[in-house]
Amino acid sequence: MSKPILYTFGPSVWAAVPELALIELGYAQDDIEKKVVNLAEGENFAPAFLKINPQGTLPTLEAGGNVYTSTAEVTSYLVAHASNRVAVAPGTDFISKIHEEQYDPNFPMLSARHEDELRSKASGFSMMFVQNRQNALAKHSGTSQSVDHREFYDAKIAENGKVLSIYQAKAPENVKSDFFEFSRAHWNTLNAFILEELPDILPENGFLGGDKPGEDDFHLGAWLARIIFVADGGNSSNGVRAIEKELGKPTPEKVVSYWTAWSGRKSWQEVYANGLH
Repeated sequence: MSKPILYTFGPSVWAAVPELALIELGYAQDDIEKKVVNLAEGENFAPAFLKINPQGTLPTLEAGGNVYTSTAEVTSYLVAHASNRVAVAPGTDFISKIHEEQYDPNFPMLSARHEDELRSKASGFSMMFVQNRQNALAKHSGTSQSVDHREFYDAKIAENGKVLSIYQAKAPENVKSDFFEFSRAHWNTLNAFILEELPDILPENGFLGGDKPGEDDFHLGAWLARIIFVADGGNSSNGVRAIEKELGKPTPEKVVSYWTAWSGRKSWQEVYANGLH
């Protein structure tokens, strides 16, 4: 039987979930074949990849004749098929919760709540990312192989193009204002989740899964890493404090304890060896 193939990309927030899981579950490096799909260049929009995963998202896993196209499905497969049968606490409904659109960890990379943030995003990586995506969408949507994915391309071109037009100062004033308002609302939701909900969910020490990370923790750890990264935090034990400038309050102690527990893990140090993402 051929090896499972994991489609991944280092800087991806959700692709980090199975990467953490692989290490925590004791997989050997040659147990899984990895193929990099460069999201920053829009390689996930190529018709060849959409044939594998019509949503064009990472992580994606091909294994046993099946294709797993969501982070939850990919990670659940890895938990179930760990060759040395490392036992971790199974996933719960929390996984669905952390993947809800209202807690999207990707949007803060693109969001702008006011003119200063917009200027910063429009002159940095965010602009390059959005422009590269639009270029890739235009390129791939014009090929003969794109016919089966026309609805996907049209939706993505419109969605990504809207953000690009805001960055390029080509969008109407009301569109920009709505973007600012949506960005503020999104951050307010994230802040409330960290300040109010996470402390009720997290244990005093350790992980949701107990003394070691469970399936839920693979998702929450990667999610939190992205939020702290956007807040300019590092991967050290005190990196989580960077979020305080967004929260306007001290980071809840349970969140600090959780971050400290993760930052000391071998898996964390490997996945985030070059910094958070």
